[in-house]
Amino acid sequence: MTDDAVRRVEARIEKAGLTAFGWFEPLADDGLGELGSGRPARSAVLVGNAGPAMWEQFSRTRDPADKTLDRWTADEVSDIARDLGGRAYFPFDKPALPFQRWAQRCGQVFTSPLGLTIHPTYGLWHAFRAVIVFTEVFSGTAPVANEHPCESCTDKPCLSTCPVDAFQPGSYDVQACAEHMRTPAGKDCLTGACLARRACPIGRDYIYEPPQAEFHMQAFVKAIPRAT
Repeated sequence: MTDDAVRRVEARIEKAGLTAFGWFEPLADDGLGELGSGRPARSAVLVGNAGPAMWEQFSRTRDPADKTLDRWTADEVSDIARDLGGRAYFPFDKPALPFQRWAQRCGQVFTSPLGLTIHPTYGLWHAFRAVIVFTEVFSGTAPVANEHPCESCTDKPCLSTCPVDAFQPGSYDVQACAEHMRTPAGKDCLTGACLARRACPIGRDYIYEPPQAEFHMQAFVKAIPRAT
């Protein structure tokens, strides 16, 4: 498929408030299998959100009584895949799929000191929501060579900002993070997003607005059982 076809795919993704994070060639052990035609997957585009664009679409179009973010994502991306002749897969599919590995193969993200993926433009303010696979080979989709943005960051403020020191090189104390946000002292993290993420100088134009930040943080806290 031509460069124009790639642009059409990415434009359709962006129309939904989502972001195309890059392309990769599906491998036999990726778990993507064959499409309904019985033909193997030959190209795949990683789909996610960056900054507030997805939230604006989600908050405007969802049914609050019915549409969780996963449900909204599944509906939106499945429609995109159907329109484009592809097939969508999601992080909440079972068995779990290797989205972090695919992101690395796209060549646009790196592992930050927090253990989260960091993008040279979007910083830590992004997430991977789906992958769309196609039976065609798309041209002009080779991985982009970017420099790791953390390598030139000498101060590493992300590692010294957390009020409960949840982040240490090579580890993340999930329980301490969640318990802190259940207290009055953790209100700033709960309603305004993680202080460690906010300390990162990369991608500051894409920091989530408070309603989006609190939505994600509330979901995180709810998913972590209370310490006993």
